[in-house]
Amino acid sequence: MSFWSGYERSVRHGGRCRKLWVRRARCGRCRSSHALIPSFCLVGRLDVVEDIGGLIAEVVNADSGVRPPAERIDVPHTTARDWMRRFARRASVLAAGFAAVVVEVSGLAPALAAELPRLALEAIEAAFNAVRSRAGPALVAMWAFASLVTGGALLATTTNPPWFILGRRRFIAPVPPDQ
Repeated sequence: MSFWSGYERSVRHGGRCRKLWVRRARCGRCRSSHALIPSFCLVGRLDVVEDIGGLIAEVVNADSGVRPPAERIDVPHTTARDWMRRFARRASVLAAGFAAVVVEVSGLAPALAAELPRLALEAIEAAFNAVRSRAGPALVAMWAFASLVTGGALLATTTNPPWFILGRRRFIAPVPPDQ
């Protein structure tokens, strides 16, 4: 891989939009280029992952609507509603992927909730805690970790499962059947 130009994109945090230069890398063998998304961003989302993840966690844990948390982080409620719908749609894949990361890193299967959005949230938290127990305090924040594991595709429209690489071993999580 070698650097291959880039593009400008906007990122919103705290109600303010800022410009960000996203580098691209090009594979010398297959000649395709890939965007190198920073860990605080998600593919196709304007807002930083900490705002998105914080809202998702608040709504899932409090069983409340999206309007109050959306007002607190200064995003339209329709945007927040879209995040929740996408998270709920991908919950089974995310739960399986992050639970598999926990098993791979710690060797223990996590005990998780039964309902899908809460299951996915708990799997992300368990994977973060398992990796943090090995990496220590140098590890990025939880939602940045989730962005890194999924390659920025935490809320992507794709049906590809999240992936993770440990050393030289590429790990692909199992995809559960749709309900």
